[in-house]
Amino acid sequence: MKQEYTLTVYAENQVGLLNRIAIIFSRRKINIESLNTSPSEVEGIHRFNIVIHETEVMVRKVVRQIEKQVDVLKVYFNTNDNIIWQELALYKVPTDIIAEKVKVERLLRTYGARVVAIRKDYTIFETTGQREETDKLIEVLAPYGLIEFVRSARVAIIKDSKGFHEKLREFEQVEPAPHISEDPISEEEANSSIV
Repeated sequence: MKQEYTLTVYAENQVGLLNRIAIIFSRRKINIESLNTSPSEVEGIHRFNIVIHETEVMVRKVVRQIEKQVDVLKVYFNTNDNIIWQELALYKVPTDIIAEKVKVERLLRTYGARVVAIRKDYTIFETTGQREETDKLIEVLAPYGLIEFVRSARVAIIKDSKGFHEKLREFEQVEPAPHISEDPISEEEANSSIV
């Protein structure tokens, strides 16, 4: 059964990586609903939040493919129950109509919005929340001449995560391969030194 998954990708920020990841989705005909990239809590490591609507079997296949990319360190996938997530939305409405017909203070309180800019011809509101919350404010503002609307990509934190620092420590504790001398000694030399 298809459901919404958020993939969290930790990777080095290298040119072309995002393109290679996007190709993995397009080859499997999977639509990316939301994509956010940002620095992570570890210096030099970036975090990608990718939202898709797919089956768990397909998500596992995609995760394995993404992890094969040289610059990718680790990929996690979670349902909405396992993450805390938010999106930011901006709404542009005509200043004269909104000032006349709507009690702005009440509107702001009800939907957790705030005014970002007030100009002679338009006012911009901002709110953060989940998709249903930001969509509801579209419905409320539409009758008052909603001029423009934009929503950011999802930002998400995994509920049970201890951060990527822990995973990096695990990587560092992996035993290095045994050192092979560049100038190996022959069996005769080895036996003659055992005297």
